[in-house]
Amino acid sequence: MSQPLRFGTYVEFQCPPGRDHAQLIEDVIALGVHADQNGFSVFTTLEHPFFEQFAINPNPLALYCTLAERTTQIRFRTLCHTLPLHNPMILAGEIAEADILTKGRIECGVGRGHAWLNEPANIVLEENQERYVEALDILIKAWTEERFSYDGKYYQVKDLSVVPKPYQKPHPQIFQVGTSAKWFSLAAQKEWGVCIGGPAPTSVFREPANMYRQACHQAGKPSYLGWVKAIYIAEDDQTALREAEQPVRNFIDFNVSPMDSLARSTPAEKQRLIDAGYAFYAADDFPNLRNLSYEELVEAGIVCVGSPDTVGKQLLALWKEFRFDEVIVISHYGGIDKDRALRTQDLFAKKVMPLMQAEVQNA
Repeated sequence: MSQPLRFGTYVEFQCPPGRDHAQLIEDVIALGVHADQNGFSVFTTLEHPFFEQFAINPNPLALYCTLAERTTQIRFRTLCHTLPLHNPMILAGEIAEADILTKGRIECGVGRGHAWLNEPANIVLEENQERYVEALDILIKAWTEERFSYDGKYYQVKDLSVVPKPYQKPHPQIFQVGTSAKWFSLAAQKEWGVCIGGPAPTSVFREPANMYRQACHQAGKPSYLGWVKAIYIAEDDQTALREAEQPVRNFIDFNVSPMDSLARSTPAEKQRLIDAGYAFYAADDFPNLRNLSYEELVEAGIVCVGSPDTVGKQLLALWKEFRFDEVIVISHYGGIDKDRALRTQDLFAKKVMPLMQAEVQNA
């Protein structure tokens, strides 16, 4: 019998032009409270400081501390803290303090972040990979060692004590975000979880998922795979398909829009992205999603749209192929109003979660 499937939510923080930022954040808080009341295990968001349409969430830890005051059980995870953008000695203390304020409900997603974040944050693209490795090393040392020294290329500290220390010992659970074999192998060795998924065909994530499982097997370590999927649910397929068209189109357009800021029009510019470990951003597959029709996006399963039964069957088919340990659903994206996002979340909790849990436990 399989282990119980864990359920979570993910909020994109996509902001259509003209949308009031304060109201959008309040809507997200309402979704987090609802998720806690309806049995979701984890509330996840991204950290993203620029590009309004993509996201307006530069400080997820503040959001979690607010939500912790209004919820009782649900845990909080950033997917991801973009480590090269931070001073890791400071970030370690900030995450630890949030862990204390939420009474140990913080989970820590880490990653290199999107290629388009480097230049606005005054980070040299070619430095991103090395900065990430050093920052990750420092986070662990800051949490687990009373005092430490570090002599890296970008960060040097001597006999430093980072305080406070996390509420959870030795530190919050870490999740690796991305699709790189290098980072997934590290996650397997360290017994970290991995989260994949998002606005792309399933085929994009097949190899990374298999790489992670294989790396865990070779290391003799347990695996933990999370899968992120955008959904839209109404009582019947026809209503869902009619209502979801513009939000799904926006979901893709808003996700792709920061690509326009990247220098990637010449072979040399694309090679620069590849050399910096950002081959995904040099390819045209992601921006070409804008060329797909709404029907093609739904047919490809990039967003699961339909009744609870339809969406449940699609997610179960995905689980049967990948056997992920948690499914994290996105209900708020592309300008969807709060009430419809809450409806999707409510129908998922009441009708899809029991169906999936029963199928998984009996598998």
